[in-house]
Formats: sequence, structure tokens, C-alpha cells
Amino acid sequence: MGKRDDLIAKYADDLKNKCGMTPDMDLLTKVTIGCGPAIYNADASTVAGSQPSEIETVKTNFLMKKLGLKDSAELDTAIKSVLETYGQSERNKYRAVVYYMLTKHFGKEAVYG
Repeated sequence: MGKRDDLIAKYADDLKNKCGMTPDMDLLTKVTIGCGPAIYNADASTVAGSQPSEIETVKTNFLMKKLGLKDSAELDTAIKSVLETYGQSERNKYRAVVYYMLTKHFGKEAVYG
């Protein structure tokens, strides 16, 4: 197994044990690949849920650009909900896991089809 496979396994474990959901491994793999080289960078691979600029980045670059959603209060609510599901006390909120949950939340799996 390569490094990416190890990370995908770690993300799947987080989804199961921290978020209480059974991951769709095919979608999780596609979302992880979609994150590009950021998954290998310690800082870029996580989402700092307490930083407004980070929330804005997730909203603008992922929800609006990647998933094609329109800017609305619903996007902020969804991000907050996903971060709460992940657990406020959880320091390492992996970007791929957050993006996976947002993709599922909005039913946008087809983007990765």
C-alpha cells in the first residue's frame, strides 16, 4: 500500500469512529485524490475549524468552486454541522474527511462520478 492508501484508511477510520458513519470507500478515495498534494502537507491536510479564514476557504474553494453551490447561509450552516459531527475537541479534522461529509450532505457525489 502506498502513502495515499494509508491516508485513505486513516480517513475511513475517522469517519467510522469519530463521525459515526460508514464511509463509501469509492467516494472517499475520489475526494482524497481531489484534495491533491495538500493531503501530504501537515498544515494543509487539516481544517482549522476555529479560524474564520479557513471556513471561508472551505466554502469558496470547495463548496462553491468544486461542488458548484451558490453562496448562502446554508453553506455556513453545513460546514458548522460537519465540524460539530467531527467533534469540536478533535484537533485534527482532516480536509478529505470534511470534504467527504460536505459532499454527502449536499448530495453532490456525482461531481466525483
